[in-house]
Amino acid sequence: MNGYERRKQKKMEQIFEAAIELFFKHGFQKVNVNEIAQKAKVSPATIYNYFGTKEQLYADSLIHWMDKQMVQYEAILDSGRTFPEKTKEIMLLEARNLNILGEEFPKVPSSELSGLMDTMDRYSEEKIVGFFKRFIALGKQEGYIREERSEEMLVRYFTMFQNELRRHWESANQERMTWSMDQWMELFFYGAAGREN
Repeated sequence: MNGYERRKQKKMEQIFEAAIELFFKHGFQKVNVNEIAQKAKVSPATIYNYFGTKEQLYADSLIHWMDKQMVQYEAILDSGRTFPEKTKEIMLLEARNLNILGEEFPKVPSSELSGLMDTMDRYSEEKIVGFFKRFIALGKQEGYIREERSEEMLVRYFTMFQNELRRHWESANQERMTWSMDQWMELFFYGAAGREN
């Protein structure tokens, strides 16, 4: 990477950080490009040169934010923790992130929502599904997930837990939510019937 590319990458990082902070704080419609440029310490022209429109900046900033979250998920999965500890951390992080996104999407104008949802679906197919397949493979390898369970069913099961965790996270004290996570993990791994003898 030459000097120009490094400077461009640094500016884009500044823009992404400023944009996502402002968009998440105030919503898409209440933030303008001049405010993002001022916070990122770049000119509005630089933003338009890189992204073309505010809508494209929003979509690219969201993908950038999600990429950073995926790095965290991958780091947890690759850590030396036990599989149940990894699962607990991933589910807590996912509950927080889904809550953030759940608060953000209602602020997006309906004219932009369809395109944004398409972008999110593509992102899920390209990156999130691959991560969950790695997660499932590791769980099977370590004996925490039954070998005969299909990937499709396990992804649905995990999604069910994600949705319930997000709903519970929104309405509960987050400290209490973390404390009760052991019960969530017991239910996740052993279901309502409990552990096998």
